[in-house]
Amino acid sequence: MFAKRWSLVLLSLVLLAAVATTAEARTKHRFGVGVHYWVTADDIEIEDADEDGFAWLVTYQLRPFPLFKFEVALEMLPEDLYGVTEQVYAPQAYAIVGGWIYAGLGIGGLYSDGDFYDDPFYAIRAGIDVPIFPRIHLDVNANYHFMEWDSINELDDQVDIDTVTVGAAVRIQI
Repeated sequence: MFAKRWSLVLLSLVLLAAVATTAEARTKHRFGVGVHYWVTADDIEIEDADEDGFAWLVTYQLRPFPLFKFEVALEMLPEDLYGVTEQVYAPQAYAIVGGWIYAGLGIGGLYSDGDFYDDPFYAIRAGIDVPIFPRIHLDVNANYHFMEWDSINELDDQVDIDTVTVGAAVRIQI
């Protein structure tokens, strides 16, 4: 329960920062879509569990200063992931430092079947953000998600499912 509160507090702070800096002339807003290819870091001892796959995401970035960005994203993971029969969503927030080469730290949660899982996941990201047209950017990144799934009804034990992702997103700057 404590971790859920921290996740909501962090997401609220990111959204507050977005609202507070919208009047600033140099603030940039970017909306985008992308895809992640994910692979679990360890073998999963769950029958018929995929250890890799693709996930879609929608993303919003706020750049209040030239070398600092906030990002909120919603990742849509495939159904039947780790024994969960419903669609799994992963809302997440990042603080990113850098220019066209960057690094970031993030936090997120897993949501499925009308409920958030007990523990958030934490993420480390590194990537490149390249303008391909004046207002269109291509972001290619690698992420490491530290996560434990302890709320899956079909499992008896807590499962450590750290995940490595390689992703790409196209964003339009407004």
